[in-house]
Amino acid sequence: VQLQASGGGLVQAGGSLRLSCAASGRTFSSNPMGWFRQAPGKEREFVSAISWSGRSVGYAESVKGRFTISRDNAKNSVYLQMNSLKPEDTAVYYCTADANVRLGYSSRSTDWDYWGQGTLVTVSS
Repeated sequence: VQLQASGGGLVQAGGSLRLSCAASGRTFSSNPMGWFRQAPGKEREFVSAISWSGRSVGYAESVKGRFTISRDNAKNSVYLQMNSLKPEDTAVYYCTADANVRLGYSSRSTDWDYWGQGTLVTVSS
């Protein structure tokens, strides 16, 4: 199973980026998918997650109102639209998928089973 994240880069504060994550090796159409991030010297933290149907989504308080998660089950993919970016959003962003079929999702990194390689987002001030 592989999760391939892309879309990171360097952007000025206030700008936007769209991260994509394509899964291969198995289908996750019945499983939650999500995004975490890890800034230098900090622990990995929850950013956003989406239930298998897309009806339930969650965000960290720090990104609410600025980030939007979505998924396309036909493409086995999850996306993160990031607007109004701030320097404190600078981090490596990891997409993740849950091996278990759930109605919702978890914000704890230990509950997620598959991880992508990460894509670096750098926001300059």
